[in-house]
Amino acid sequence: MEQSKQPSKESVRQWLQNQIVARRPPPDPQQIRRELGWELIRMSRPATARER
Repeated sequence: MEQSKQPSKESVRQWLQNQIVARRPPPDPQQIRRELGWELIRMSRPATARER
């Protein structure tokens, strides 16, 4: 089964809602990627010629 390249829209919305409830300013996009695990997905895939 192929892994998705990014989290679902629902999980991003839920995460953002949690940030809003916590009354903190939204973090930078790199922090969002780390918290949602996008970096882990990128690291787990074999590198292609374009990504090197």
